[in-house]
Amino acid sequence: MERKFIVMILAMMILHITYGQNVVKLWPGGAPGDNECPKPEELFNGRMVRFVSEATLTIYLPEKEKNRGAAIIICPGGGYSIEAMEHEGYDYAEFLQKNGIAGIVLKYRLPYGHYEIPLLDAQHAIRTIRFNADAWGIDPDKIGISGFSAGGHLASTAATHFDMGKKQSENPVEHLSCRPDFAALIYPVITFNELWGHMGSRENLIGKNHDLALVRYFSNELQVTAETPPSFLVHADDDQGVPTRNSIEFYSALKEKGVPAELHIFREGGHGFGMKKMGKPHDQWPQMLLDWMKEQQIIK
Repeated sequence: MERKFIVMILAMMILHITYGQNVVKLWPGGAPGDNECPKPEELFNGRMVRFVSEATLTIYLPEKEKNRGAAIIICPGGGYSIEAMEHEGYDYAEFLQKNGIAGIVLKYRLPYGHYEIPLLDAQHAIRTIRFNADAWGIDPDKIGISGFSAGGHLASTAATHFDMGKKQSENPVEHLSCRPDFAALIYPVITFNELWGHMGSRENLIGKNHDLALVRYFSNELQVTAETPPSFLVHADDDQGVPTRNSIEFYSALKEKGVPAELHIFREGGHGFGMKKMGKPHDQWPQMLLDWMKEQQIIK
């Protein structure tokens, strides 16, 4: 009982964050579930992380004068085994911040045999930002989710598996919807089918079993409905890690359901380019995303 009371108090504390970079725990009162992480969290190769057992939000809020009211939660990729926090996380958040959009990097817990854990973190991140929207200068109806590779799978899972709030929860954050208002998916893993899915991500999330119900549940092109949020997708035609068909099938499913969507397939770029400047056409995708957000009236 005492723990539940503490969780409620923590949840009701609006986090007062100003312009700059701030790191907060996603679950200040303790996360539900345990991913049974085998080792302590480890930073390697710059800003890559593995063995993530505690989720955090790294929050980049724009200056008040530049603020356009929107926010994007960013899910770095890494096959559900690592997370590429720099070129698929912090660099993207800084770009958004400079352009008047709150960039919020989600360091999500890795699954280690508990496939529900990353989605729980993504859903709670959306609720948390909605809960703090007024304090952070964010429109609660302009909160998007974005991801790269397996982070794109997590983002597309959040965009197709959501609820409008858990009204019976003792935690007021949980009362809010976890539906993102839009999605931006960059060379995303979408499906877990064996023909064109990314088997590494599938194995790391749901294991080596062939539970067809789980495969279908996490094949997000099969989970699109008319309620799936508008989506922007980017892929490179020469991606040898995650075939372009992932984005194509998701885009096609969105269009079939009448959901606004835009897909860009660049001739070259490979896999994992993120925010790296490579002197190629795909370098323009961040600006193209801003243009799409304007067309969708997410920003002005």
